Amino acid sequence: MHFIGGPDDAVRLAPVFAALAGTGAVQQKAVADDPGPVAALWRELVRAICPRRDVDMALHEVPRPDGPDTAASLTAASRALPELAPAVVLVGGASDKVLGWALAAAKLGLPVANVEAGLRDYDWGSAAEINRALVDTLADTLFAPSPEAVAVLAREGIDPRRIHHTGPTSVDAVRRLSARAARITAPAVLGIERGAYVLAVLDGLGAPDARDEPIARTTESLAGLARRHPVVLTLDRRGAERLAAMGDLHRLTAAGVRIATAPGYVAGLALKSGAGAVVTDSGLVQDETSALGVACFTLRAATERMVTLTHGTNHLLGTDPRELAELAPVGREPVPCAIPRWDGRAAERVARALVAAYALAPARRAS
Repeated sequence: MHFIGGPDDAVRLAPVFAALAGTGAVQQKAVADDPGPVAALWRELVRAICPRRDVDMALHEVPRPDGPDTAASLTAASRALPELAPAVVLVGGASDKVLGWALAAAKLGLPVANVEAGLRDYDWGSAAEINRALVDTLADTLFAPSPEAVAVLAREGIDPRRIHHTGPTSVDAVRRLSARAARITAPAVLGIERGAYVLAVLDGLGAPDARDEPIARTTESLAGLARRHPVVLTLDRRGAERLAAMGDLHRLTAAGVRIATAPGYVAGLALKSGAGAVVTDSGLVQDETSALGVACFTLRAATERMVTLTHGTNHLLGTDPRELAELAPVGREPVPCAIPRWDGRAAERVARALVAAYALAPARRAS
């Protein structure tokens, strides 16, 4: 069972879904307790990369009560998992929803596998960092995207037999769909030359717990940047609604910022590959830009994607949005990174390990 807690989870788990479908060794079900933001993305990804059409590709909705994400997802999972009885619950990411499902599975004695294991930025004031550490503690099988992540898990005392260095499954989606993205003229549609614009992908602008003042400071900086260089800002529906309510969406468009609302995976990949630079607060985007070779600038004080820093594909700006004013398109053709196991076959490695460990296993671990 794949739990899809948000859009980034869909990108990480769709390649694994496709790889497992190709083995013919397992039955799969993808589940969400809030499918609204992710249903279209999951459908786009799985239809694009799954080698078979005779498998259940749907994203199944599980009823979810109102309440904070962790508690609501824990309740939803506790009700749904006994009936679903999966051999293993596969998760990725560090959201409160993912933690809720991993915790419910562990309490019910169901194995958990994490495709984002071992990532740490050591910012313990961040809910995401707490979630990452807890999910890894709960997981039975840990798929590490980098050698640094393997080393973190080893330092934390995880049995080496439970750790698999697979590479990031999100890069598989980039490798599989970058040629399709190259055929999309997304930059041209926006009236900008390839390589001449800065792309902003800032999930924090639409985060439910984000405060108005930091959002306003960030949009002010983006507006200032747009007076120097072309800027494209991608927004999901919630982010667009939040900025519109604050009046910041008008401020951005008046400054010349092009808004791409919910562009979809392939169109979004086209925007990233065509950018002269990308500014983001998203871990997923750090991986994608490194795979594409596009210069990435991360508006955070730390990153759990240390391998992108050591390979020079990503640069930390810190948390002050005024740093955005100094950005500029790099002005060179993208040079894809050569990080070990970023070869687009991570999901195949994950699938082999899952089949070996769980395909013939009972749904519950022996007590």
